[in-house]
Amino acid sequence: MTNPITVLIVDNEPGFANLAGEMVERERDAIVAEAATNAQEALEILEERSIDCIVSDYEMPALTGLELLERVRGDDSNLPFILFTGRGSEEIASEAIAAGVTQYLQKESGKEQYALLANQITNAVAQYRTETELRESERRYERTLTTLHETTRDLMRAGTKREIYQSAVDTAREILDVPIAAAYAFEPTAGRLEHAASTRESRELVDPEMQFEQGEGHIWDVFSEGESTYYEDATRAGEGANAKTLSRSELIVPLGTHGVLVAGTEDVDGFDETMTELLHILAANTEAALDRAEREQLLREHDRTLTKQNEELTRLNHTNEIVREINHSVAQASTRTEIETTVCDRLADTERYCFAWVASADDDPPEPTAWAGIDAAFIDRIRDDGDRAPELEVVRETLETERVQVVRNVLEADGWDRRRKEALTYGYQTILAVPLADTERQYGVLLVHVAGVDSLGDSEREVLGELGETIGHAIRSVERTRAMLTDSRLELELAIHDSRLLLNRVAERIDGTVAIEGVIYRDDEVVVFVSVPTTADLAPLDQWASIDTLSIVSEGDDETLFELTVTSSPILDILRTYDVHLQTAIAKNGTTTLVLDVPQQVEPRSLVEAIREGYPETELEARRETTSTRSARQLDTHLEERLTAKQLEALQAAHYSGFFEWPRESTGEELADALDVSPPTYHYHLRAAERKLVTLAFDGKSR
Repeated sequence: MTNPITVLIVDNEPGFANLAGEMVERERDAIVAEAATNAQEALEILEERSIDCIVSDYEMPALTGLELLERVRGDDSNLPFILFTGRGSEEIASEAIAAGVTQYLQKESGKEQYALLANQITNAVAQYRTETELRESERRYERTLTTLHETTRDLMRAGTKREIYQSAVDTAREILDVPIAAAYAFEPTAGRLEHAASTRESRELVDPEMQFEQGEGHIWDVFSEGESTYYEDATRAGEGANAKTLSRSELIVPLGTHGVLVAGTEDVDGFDETMTELLHILAANTEAALDRAEREQLLREHDRTLTKQNEELTRLNHTNEIVREINHSVAQASTRTEIETTVCDRLADTERYCFAWVASADDDPPEPTAWAGIDAAFIDRIRDDGDRAPELEVVRETLETERVQVVRNVLEADGWDRRRKEALTYGYQTILAVPLADTERQYGVLLVHVAGVDSLGDSEREVLGELGETIGHAIRSVERTRAMLTDSRLELELAIHDSRLLLNRVAERIDGTVAIEGVIYRDDEVVVFVSVPTTADLAPLDQWASIDTLSIVSEGDDETLFELTVTSSPILDILRTYDVHLQTAIAKNGTTTLVLDVPQQVEPRSLVEAIREGYPETELEARRETTSTRSARQLDTHLEERLTAKQLEALQAAHYSGFFEWPRESTGEELADALDVSPPTYHYHLRAAERKLVTLAFDGKSR
């Protein structure tokens, strides 16, 4: 249906105005005519309602037709105005044209003039409407471009990709006036397009859970091909009615590797060229903004990484300086207590660590033995909690794994609820547990409390772990030195009834008494010298998996001395770990009786429990305090310091095998074979050891 045309006919003759209106309405169905008898009335009608065209007489009272035209042009310079007058002259026509009249028509007799008037009205209004629509389109396009420019500035100021996606779809909704505007971001890890943003109006139509994987729908196709596509009817294009679509008509524009921007309507062919161009401009700006945001994010991450690395390097340098100072202090310490106290004092004296303490592995449960930077009330709380203390669980785990353990946040870690108050009071959240051990024995665990959550880097943990090894070696060194200089020693007598013990098994096999004459610890094996009755049959022992090698060293009238090597012996490993000297070991009737010389620094209960863990059927038969002469202990110390490992091994083998007895119970060749070296080599090491021993005994010098 043609849009109606409202015409205002102004003439001071009422009958003519009405007549003219009726005549033009007959000529054009679209024309709707209204009459006014003077210019003032016409102006009032213009204020009240919309008029598409004015047809006015020239001669009227108060205001002429041209004066009315001037008033109308003041409000609307383009409204169609036809001067329809009975006064025809070139002067009036020129004046009318100069005043901006749309058409000039002279009144005549007959119906033909109304057909001409109706035609002029129709043409003038059509042109006016076209020009008005064009001007409105231009203004709308300018407003849209302005919106795009403003959006571009907003996009470039947006801090996150999510903000950019949301700004883009909001702008698409505003400039295109479409019901659906959405963005989908590519998730490279999952390999799919996921919903990133949509307008509020779109959320009822767009499922935020909808995703597009490879080969699913037009949106994935456009993204993978990298070319924008317009689907006039998306439900009929490509994959048919089963394709995953958001709307009937869809314009999909890729955003590079970031994803796609989608605009849709429920009408078929709902986009024109201007809308398509605008969405492409918006998409290009959005892609540029996403590129910028991605670069800035990478830069921020890089800056954070560099900052973190610099902070870790600073902390590491500080930690290394602390460790150097601790190592220097530890080297001058003469007791285990002094070492532990020095370590705790130095760590607690720094701004980096809140406080530190040491839990001894000699006690069960482990007991705090030294602390600094914390009051005694905290230590008492740990002791009062006993096995319930979460710190002791970390200590046990550290001892079992022999590795550094970290509690990253005591306020959230399982089992640490009872320490929440202390953590907030003393200002720590991270706890580092470092094993204090050397290659043979564990002495305890160093616990360092640090402010902040997970505030220890890998490098710092490694440095503190190495410090634990240094402390372990230092403790072992001072305890061995102290033991060498101390007369008082402890002697334990144990009876082991366990049938798994190798000595019990040998005694049962030969049905006699078996005694260990001596033990030599080598790098990867243990050499044991064992005496048995001469009547014993040793041949079957050579087939046992627990014995690597077996050979006879010497045979006497009553006893046979043989040498066996094993790569692993639980009982001997325990004795070596605790630095315990085996005085005697005699097996008979399923029981092995051990007499052990225990260093002063070793906790007897800890040693016995360690043996019982491997051999439950162990009984403590006797405990005796012994005293050795200081000169003898000093001789042992000096001898170990002066002899090489090979020389000491050769001397021990000769002693245990009866080489120095007369008549000799073994030969150098037999001992060389037992130690898997050539006879000349064995004699060379033995002679060197004898020379150093004699020199030390007579003049205290060693060559």
